Amino acid sequence: MLTWYDGGTGERTELSGATLANWVSKTANLLVDELGLGQVDTAVVKLPPHWQTAAIMLACWTVGLSVTGQGKGDVSFGLPGQETDFAVGLHPFALPVRNLPDGVQDWVLSARVHGDFYGGPPASATANAGLVAAATQRAGELGLNRGDRALVNVDSHDSVTEWLLAPLVAGCSMVLCRNADEAMLARWAAVERVTARVS
Repeated sequence: MLTWYDGGTGERTELSGATLANWVSKTANLLVDELGLGQVDTAVVKLPPHWQTAAIMLACWTVGLSVTGQGKGDVSFGLPGQETDFAVGLHPFALPVRNLPDGVQDWVLSARVHGDFYGGPPASATANAGLVAAATQRAGELGLNRGDRALVNVDSHDSVTEWLLAPLVAGCSMVLCRNADEAMLARWAAVERVTARVS
């Protein structure tokens, strides 16, 4: 479903649809069961494109939260060292962040203790309508079609509409790439049998 490459670190992480859904469900349960958040609340997500960012954002939208990248919300996710409620280490194997200051929790450890299935209140029918409409329009502009294996260079397409939502609404699986030159992108496209490129 989602394959993540980082040319700077050599990282390659592969998530099936079930694995990604598992992280989304655990995080959604964290938001609802532990934090008591729902439709009228806002999440601040100060993270770069990454598979962990995808799981967190999808969880927020699953329970109907608004998502922004700045300001002060009802819950926040950020990199270690940022002022945030949950630190996200972006480790390829989802290892926890160590030595966090008081008041900051590790997202990986916090989410893992929650259930693998989210059965709580769903987002309202209109909560994400604007996101879906924008993503559907962008998917058409990018030439994405159902069944495509889409490679996205997140360095040049860092809008969440482009690197995450457009491929999802189009019914694509994703190869998300960071810190890559053209030779790397071409090699990864061949290895992953890519049928569409957003680079």
